[in-house]
Amino acid sequence: MKGDERKAAGANSADLLRLVDTIHHEKNIDREVIFQGIEAALISAAKKRFGDEQLISVNIDRKTGVIEASHNGVALTPAEIAERIGAQTAKQVMIQKIREAECDRIYRDYYDQIGQIMVGTVHRSEFGGKKGAEGGARGQGMVIVKLPNVDAILPASEQIRGQTWRPGDRVRATIAEVRKQGTRVKVTLSRTRPVFITRLFEREIPEVADGVIEIRNVARKPGVRSKVAVDCRDPRVDAVGACVGVQGNRIKNIVNELGGERIDIVVWSDDVEQMIKSALSPAVVEEIILCNMLGRAIVLVNEENLSLAIGRGGQNVHLASKLCGLDIEIMTPDELQSQLDRTVEAFCTIPGVTPELADLLVGEGFTTYDDLSIIEPEDLMRMGGLTEEEVDAIVEEADRRSMEEERQRKRSAQEGNE
Repeated sequence: MKGDERKAAGANSADLLRLVDTIHHEKNIDREVIFQGIEAALISAAKKRFGDEQLISVNIDRKTGVIEASHNGVALTPAEIAERIGAQTAKQVMIQKIREAECDRIYRDYYDQIGQIMVGTVHRSEFGGKKGAEGGARGQGMVIVKLPNVDAILPASEQIRGQTWRPGDRVRATIAEVRKQGTRVKVTLSRTRPVFITRLFEREIPEVADGVIEIRNVARKPGVRSKVAVDCRDPRVDAVGACVGVQGNRIKNIVNELGGERIDIVVWSDDVEQMIKSALSPAVVEEIILCNMLGRAIVLVNEENLSLAIGRGGQNVHLASKLCGLDIEIMTPDELQSQLDRTVEAFCTIPGVTPELADLLVGEGFTTYDDLSIIEPEDLMRMGGLTEEEVDAIVEEADRRSMEEERQRKRSAQEGNE
């Protein structure tokens, strides 16, 4: 190698090392990944020059930055590398490789944080389908949120109804989804999912962050009402009181973040009946009938507590059902007795169902034809001492009647709308 070539090679090597260091610090990409990207770029550029079938080798010394290359086993000098490998092509491929590496890093960083809270700045918001930089909310639309190294989206479906955002606003949200789109990363945020409540509790309540109090479950209707079941490992700590805070200051911060969403905090219990009673609070429960085969619980309350247990629009019982993992049905004792009588009478009209079997079915919580149509055949065979053919006939008839009832409900609803 001539003296001028050595000087040029040394200068190029130093420039290459500076480039690698710059990309490493600015993009936070591992140096080895950058070196491999440059090598791949040079090989790709060389094959475009010599042909895909040619044997090309490129290696960059990680310490000195010196590039060693060969074509079909013959070493290339720095001058030949510069001359025969298109610099522009190599640059384009190198940029592409670095972008891919940066995309991989961003994807990993955000994928590992799914379910965690991020704090970003609103870059752009849309109201009623139009960009909202000029002001005047006309309904919620998608919000673009600036996060480190990526612009995330907060879809309208993941926003709390009634809350609006303007450019420059700071917004908290959990990472709901992370996907690759070419060399870009799409990050979707959410403020409506139950995990957002859990993360806010961790931020506002030290006992939750420290693990003294555990969030066992969250049932939520975003922007309206949530029920949070908490469990405490230290009997000296009042879990509900700790979450509420002095004069309600802790829970107030969370409620404000959620736009006034009401939060009911209940103590978790492994006893199903006790858990149901807590979940339906403030309603007073008289009796609970567990229907294990159907994953259902019939809860009896008096007339005074009926509307309280159900809640406005069924909110209370719906959230309690989600919190307990059971289908909870609220009734008064008189309503239950009336339904049981009607159900026994209806089941007895199905060929093969005796009054004794009808009583057993009702006792297990089967109160509709739809319930009976989904019973496990083995359970029905055991309960009624029936053959497989007899069970199939009963289930088939129950299914037919269930579908007919559904059609009748739809016709009635349609006639009511006309």
